[in-house]
Amino acid sequence: MWQELGIALCLVLVLEGILPFLYPRGWRETFMQLLQLSDRHLRLVGLSSMLLGTVLLYWLH
Repeated sequence: MWQELGIALCLVLVLEGILPFLYPRGWRETFMQLLQLSDRHLRLVGLSSMLLGTVLLYWLH
């Protein structure tokens, strides 16, 4: 189980690094817009991301 968790975390790091590597200016502008969002909106984005990931994981498995 720990090995799968480690693999999953490594994959997240790879996926998170794709946009800043390929399109740094656009990524920076998007990040600056995220910094201007309220806590409530950031929580909503985080919740949406978690729910989408859970649904996709359930669908793929």
